[in-house]
Amino acid sequence: MKKLLSLAAVLAAVSYALPASAAELKIGGDASVRVRSITNGATNTAKAADDVQYAYRLRLNGAADFEDGYIFRAVISNEAPNKRADGTVALGGGGGFQTIGYGNTELYTLGASQLYFGRFYGEKGSSHYLFGRLPLNATNNPVFDLHLYPSNPLDVPAATFNNDRLFGGTYGTKIGDGDLNVVVGVFDNLSTRDSGGTGDGLLNDGYALSVSYKVNVGNVTVEPQLLTAITQHDTVTQSTFSATSSSYATPFHQGVRPVTFGANVAVPAGEVKLNFSGFATSAKGTTPSSSNYLFAGANVDYSGYLLRAKVELGQFLAWYDYNKTNDKSATTEHDYTNNFIWAQYKIVASKQLTIQPTVRYLTSKNHTTALDVDTSRLRSEVVATIAF
Repeated sequence: MKKLLSLAAVLAAVSYALPASAAELKIGGDASVRVRSITNGATNTAKAADDVQYAYRLRLNGAADFEDGYIFRAVISNEAPNKRADGTVALGGGGGFQTIGYGNTELYTLGASQLYFGRFYGEKGSSHYLFGRLPLNATNNPVFDLHLYPSNPLDVPAATFNNDRLFGGTYGTKIGDGDLNVVVGVFDNLSTRDSGGTGDGLLNDGYALSVSYKVNVGNVTVEPQLLTAITQHDTVTQSTFSATSSSYATPFHQGVRPVTFGANVAVPAGEVKLNFSGFATSAKGTTPSSSNYLFAGANVDYSGYLLRAKVELGQFLAWYDYNKTNDKSATTEHDYTNNFIWAQYKIVASKQLTIQPTVRYLTSKNHTTALDVDTSRLRSEVVATIAF
């Protein structure tokens, strides 16, 4: 609590210290508490026991608009989810939430989850450039999930594990009837671990390029997008998050240059909003022979796709995801098949308070010629959020 009060005091002091030529620094945010029930199923190995988990999250938002279109934005949230005071990790966090630890020993740590600045200019702010920790909006755009988690990209891992942000820069402008947006970002930073092997140095950092173009065709909004590695970076696979684990994921392939492309399409249908997404990804090559990589010199050859259908009506929202990825990198070929359903209803109790029950159901299969591994996970949760 002392840290929160101190942070609020600093933000308030900064707002008063801004020069008269600057706009007022606006401070807001939200606080949430969550009750979640998790039921796991497996046919081959034991999973974490079924559990009811209690979690909370605080997000502080800072925003300032300056003269000539310059802006600043920041989101302060939990940057070390589920850390206990003794350094171990609890189950069921991510996305800024902190799960109550054993004996209430959890340690809630605040950090700059998003922090960026830049300028909007041109006619009605039609062009812009921004730098910093940029928001991804990954929950509504599965291209990042498929690109980073090709073997199991469902249940919004980019938002949960990567905190829905990317460090880099973006430029956007209006071209023709649509809006072009270009992002150059860093997915991983390995250059500090130089060695005598190949693939080291400045360009060993995992740079990526995203290019999208959003245009209206009648009442339909179409947004094709390309997300491609500029230099090698890792893709990962979601792993069971154990009480002694220090991370959420383990490598799927390292030092690869995946290319992911597809489109998001929004179709209005009266009071119903329909959204469809389709993306494909692939990577082929060899992991560099460098001490930067756990699997140096490994063969990489995989491809996959993800399809999503989403419906929104009033306070109700639901979507269905289907993913299939084929990995021929090793002697044993793997076929990953994943299905996911997300359904939520937002109850607006007041202008500030909302209560949102949500159901999330995931099934996964890892098929080889020798063995089929089937798993499932049902998450039912209620989140109460107050905005301020």
